Order: sequence, then C-alpha cells, then structure tokens
Amino acid sequence: MTKTPLALLTAVLAAGCVAPSARTSNAAAIPPVAPPPSSTSVVAADRGDPNPASSPPTAQPTLLQRLVKAAPKADPEVLALALEARTCAGRTGTGADATRLAVIDYSKPSTERRLWVFDLRNANLLYDEYVAHGRGSGENMATQFSNTDGSHQTSLGLFTTAETYMGGNGYSLRMDGHEPGWNDNARNRLIVMHGAPYVNPLQARVQGRLGRSFGCPAVRPEVAKPMIDTLKQGQLVFAYAKNDKWLKGSRFLGCSGAAALVRGGRPDTTSMVSRTATL
Repeated sequence: MTKTPLALLTAVLAAGCVAPSARTSNAAAIPPVAPPPSSTSVVAADRGDPNPASSPPTAQPTLLQRLVKAAPKADPEVLALALEARTCAGRTGTGADATRLAVIDYSKPSTERRLWVFDLRNANLLYDEYVAHGRGSGENMATQFSNTDGSHQTSLGLFTTAETYMGGNGYSLRMDGHEPGWNDNARNRLIVMHGAPYVNPLQARVQGRLGRSFGCPAVRPEVAKPMIDTLKQGQLVFAYAKNDKWLKGSRFLGCSGAAALVRGGRPDTTSMVSRTATL
C-alpha cells in the first residue's frame, strides 16, 4: 500500500529524524521568546508610570527646607530672610566663607528660645537658645532698635563675627555690622556676644522676662563659651524683628525674593518655603 505524504512525515517524526528542510521551516515558524522585563520596569509599571525610562529623579530638599526641618520652632519666613541676607552679602564678598549661621528672632518674647545656630554645610541645628535684648529695646518684647552708642538698644541686620577676648562679661565675641544706619556702629558700641547670669529662663518665669543687656545678644553662661567658639572668626549672625523700615531698607534683603514676600504681608509659611526653593 502506498503511503500518503502525511503518513510518510508522521513515520519519519516517529523514527526521530527530521529532514533539514523540515527542521528549517519548523524553526522559522516558532516566534522568538522575549526577555523578561527588568525589575525596575516592573516596579515602575506597578506604580502606573507610563514611561519608566524617562522618570525624573526625586528633587532634593533645599537648604531652607532642611533648616526648617532642623528647627521646627523657628519661623520659616525668618530663616528664609536670613538665608537671603547670606546670599546677598556673599555677592559682595561679605561672609562668603561662612559655614555657621546664627539667627535671632526678636519678634519673639525673651521668655522663649529665639536664637538658633546652624551648621550650613550639613544643615544641622547646633544650638536652640535663649538670648537677651538691650534694656532700651523693651521689656519682654523688643520693640525699639538703634545703632546709636548709649541707647542700650539692640541692633538689627546681618553681622559677621570676629575675634574673641576676655572682658568685663568674661569670654566675649566681637561682631561687625554691615548695614549702614542699622548695625555698622556695633564694634564702636561694643556690641558683642557674651554670657550673662541674667539670661536665666527660670528667673524669667518669675519676673516675666529675661534680664537685659546694654544692647548685646547675651546668652546663658553655660553655653556661652562653646557657642562663641562655634561662631567666631567670620561666621554670620542675623538679627530679625518686624521692623518695616529695616525690612524695606536693608542692603542685604531683596536679591532673592524672600524679602518681597515678607514685605507684602505674612504669607502662608508652606508657600514661603516652596517659593524660595533656591535658598
């Protein structure tokens, strides 16, 4: 009996041998197997990313955002102004190499911690402290500010720190003001950082305020020396208050936009931090 072509092919396959032409055509008919997707693509797809390969990197927090996180009790607007003053001053060569920044918020009462010292390289909070204001500036709240010798008032604005010395108040730190009419007379007035026993938060609870200085940013004796050593020789001190004349006239506020936000009112602090993303 003559076998049909189909029967012959069946017999050959059963015998375990396939002709070359049959092997070629059979292999060509089998589609290639796609490689498995990478784990990155799978994870991105699970997140619903339509184009995993082009996903932008996560934005890193700005220095301002990191300082706000490090000092949650500090006003973000004040920190933004301090960084803007640092930026504007650096463009003129003032404090360009500073790696430490002290921020004093004199809009807060003396019975609250209102001095923060930051390590700018790592955005770390080094000190969260009490600080006195001048006796001519007010009682618990500082409301009057001056650059005049003998006023016993606190000065506002940006300072750079200088040398240390031993004086009548012990270990002290000289400061140079850089804002004409606001603090540029600081060295002549002997406005320095020093420790003082009247900076006593327990006593302040009894009398309703800290003791007051002759205009110096005096701190607790327990922290004076290490803080001064942290801030000496070319670091920055920014003294803030809600003083419209100073805010509008400061030579170090306005080059980055943060001051304009404050001058126009007191915007939402979250907006303030996000809109000063370059600081």
